[in-house]
Amino acid sequence: MTILQAIILGVIQGIAEFLPISSSGHLIFLPQLFGWQDQGIAFDAIVHLGTLGAVVVYFRKKIMAIIQSCMKRGVDDKLNQRLAILIILSIIPAGIVGLFGKSLIEENLRSVSVIAFGLIFWGIVMFFGDRLNQKWKKEGKELVDINHLSGKQMLFVACAQAIALIPGTSRSGITMTAGLFAGLDKKAVAEFSFLMSIPIIALAGGLKVLELIQSGMGDLTVTVLFVGFIASALSGFVAIAGLMKIVQKWNFTPFVIYRIVLGIALISWIVM
Repeated sequence: MTILQAIILGVIQGIAEFLPISSSGHLIFLPQLFGWQDQGIAFDAIVHLGTLGAVVVYFRKKIMAIIQSCMKRGVDDKLNQRLAILIILSIIPAGIVGLFGKSLIEENLRSVSVIAFGLIFWGIVMFFGDRLNQKWKKEGKELVDINHLSGKQMLFVACAQAIALIPGTSRSGITMTAGLFAGLDKKAVAEFSFLMSIPIIALAGGLKVLELIQSGMGDLTVTVLFVGFIASALSGFVAIAGLMKIVQKWNFTPFVIYRIVLGIALISWIVM
């Protein structure tokens, strides 16, 4: 892998991990499109750690407040204590699906056709979730902020996160869509999606690091891995900051259009 490839793939991972456009899908079809070799376990592990660093740095104040709330029992900290519990519990559905379905997904669903279908289908679902959420807001329905997220709403979003293991779905996309349908306000939708990504990304990155220790770095150099890490971390931070601003001012339509156009383009590429 060249330095340029490491930068491109790192940036794609960083942006697509947090924007609702599917990072796994992009990292599967783009190397095929350009005729590049699969980036391998080592690179995947490093860019996952890069995106983990991005979300931790961006939400550092909120994370510290949650951690501090778990270390003391003040009444004023109950909201953050409860949020910590919800984030931890949100791992369970995806963890179960990952444990029992990981090999099935990797062996049978890592194809461009699956990615194309996922991009289009879940993009359409996102469109209707966004419209329904806007309708509720115009009607004066009280949308839920992150401090008042219920257990049922968390479970609904967490179960949606488990589906994101299928390439083309997008973890951030499907969790935010589920949040829209569950009646969360858009800021809460994005914030909870990012916060609940921390343990999932950490677990996924940790598993890949273990695989890396067993299999070695292959033909990748330390320089290539370092460049990939920095590219994914910086682009991930920018993606988070950008999306947090976008969802509070606009809607998800640009992402819906991108997903559908890209899905159609991939289908056309397969047919040709």
